[in-house]
Amino acid sequence: MFPSPIRRQLLAAAASLAAASLAPFAARAQAAVTGKVTLAGWSKPISEITNLLVEPDKGFFKAQGVELVYLPGAGGGDAIRNILSGQADVAFTDPGSFFMALDKGEKLRAIYDIYPQNVFNVVSLKSANITRPADLKGKRIGVYSLASGTRQNLLVMLHQAGLTEADVEIVVTGVLNFAPLLQGQVDATAATDTGLLVGQRRGLGEVNVMQVRDHINVSSDLFVVREAVHQQKQPLLRAFLKAYRDSAAWMIAEPEEAATLAGKRAIDGTDRAINLEVIRLRNAASIAPAAPGAATRPLGTFDLDLLQKAADAYRELGLIQNPIDVAAAVDASLLPGS
Repeated sequence: MFPSPIRRQLLAAAASLAAASLAPFAARAQAAVTGKVTLAGWSKPISEITNLLVEPDKGFFKAQGVELVYLPGAGGGDAIRNILSGQADVAFTDPGSFFMALDKGEKLRAIYDIYPQNVFNVVSLKSANITRPADLKGKRIGVYSLASGTRQNLLVMLHQAGLTEADVEIVVTGVLNFAPLLQGQVDATAATDTGLLVGQRRGLGEVNVMQVRDHINVSSDLFVVREAVHQQKQPLLRAFLKAYRDSAAWMIAEPEEAATLAGKRAIDGTDRAINLEVIRLRNAASIAPAAPGAATRPLGTFDLDLLQKAADAYRELGLIQNPIDVAAAVDASLLPGS
């Protein structure tokens, strides 16, 4: 169960947005546009993106005239490559991969902040005695893939200790990367909160966890498009974002139903109890941090100041070479209600 402040934020977001999401399908079927949107994901169809996977059951995108196609990937960098190659319209990617593509001169726009909370971490067994970033020097560290947010966020953590990628051995382990940790193939592994949860439920045991958000709480994932797509498909992108926000609001309001449907739609959805915990973590990550007494920001809205600080930090740490004007690379005008 979440602490009461987080519960209140989730309930507030659900109350403000779920009404449209949960209305009868017939009442929402009138769409202004129709078309197909191919979404390049960073992962296979896993339980934490249940709100996307339940399209055959719930029809959030169909209600907005959007035919949703999900293209699996192996990391945020993979998602970016899939939109640059024209295989997809929208990338589900991490800010680090977004910044690095902008740094190389790619013309991209971020249009929705999927997870305003940072969910990345570095996990090690207690016996390894890795308790701070400096302890990672000379160690073997697992990542989902070389194009994943786990690697980008690991690099941020290494730089906090004055280390570079050359000071460690990075090992590609795939998404289910706690088995290599338990088997001694790596000394630590870069993961996410949901990955850690699943690992712990499956016997990971006592571990040390270093949270990236303790160093910089930058958003975990964004929707990103090529500038050409942004210019040519604005009505369709608007409809896509409305549908996605409705689906996210549904998952916040109905986590129990989502956990059940994950058992049918997600490749890792065999344990309903784990599905529910994963979904609740992703719901929490979807809610932007709110200052004391401030209203919760609507789903998908950006904190441009924080994203700019993150881009500046990536440059200061040597992860990108050129300054990035985040405001010029973000368009919040396509968000529902804008």
